[in-house]
Amino acid sequence: MTQTTEPELTGVRNFRDVGGLPTTGGGRTRPGRLYRSGHLAHATAEDAAFLGSLGLRTVYDFRNAADIRLDGPDVDLPGVRNINVPLNDPAEGKEFWKLVRDGDIPTLRSLLGDGQAAARMEDSYRDMVLNRNAEHSRILHSLADDGTPALLHCAAGKDRAGLTIALALLAVGVEREAIEADYLESNAQHRRYRVQRGEGAQGGTSPEVMELLSPLFDARASYLGAAFATIAERWGTVDRYLHEALHLSDTTRDRLRANLLTA
Repeated sequence: MTQTTEPELTGVRNFRDVGGLPTTGGGRTRPGRLYRSGHLAHATAEDAAFLGSLGLRTVYDFRNAADIRLDGPDVDLPGVRNINVPLNDPAEGKEFWKLVRDGDIPTLRSLLGDGQAAARMEDSYRDMVLNRNAEHSRILHSLADDGTPALLHCAAGKDRAGLTIALALLAVGVEREAIEADYLESNAQHRRYRVQRGEGAQGGTSPEVMELLSPLFDARASYLGAAFATIAERWGTVDRYLHEALHLSDTTRDRLRANLLTA
């Protein structure tokens, strides 16, 4: 769990400093270096002023074109690089948001019921581990070089941002239990993405509809577990995955540790 005081932001959900997490070597992640959140499209002037006070060098936006069309582009933060690195395809985003906003009850039942929604999420985490290595490599190399302090976000700040944060924490030796605990903080009610249904969508936000959609907006240990299991199945060890899939040399990982961990 992060150790810094959490600000109250009006238009940005799921924001937190990933500082204070314990490493297997007895250290901790350094506050003020790595942040995570949902999108910044609805940040108020006060939110933007707070974010601008953090000394950020880079904002990494993992949304695709469909996500950005839905919520809008991030607010501009003076002097901060905004780098868009989509971690899923636009077609997938379009399909996802159409289902969430407009899916009728029979469709939602057929596509998400009986555990299908959770299985869909686990598959998406496996896919990101197997097929987004170039993107994750680019991000971690940037964090090791000139990208910090950095804010990493997607739409809700739990899946694409959550996995990328988890990989960065793995790379610097954060304890697995601490990585999972930080990931699961996205379930707090004040952090969760506000699900919006289209006007006239059958069932609206009825209890049944929200129960069917809930797995898509939950942070579940099984989702992150699917990613970690995929790493173990495909590469055997985290070190081999970081070296072979993400091309992180020992020197790069040392720079990453220097940037993200306390001295």
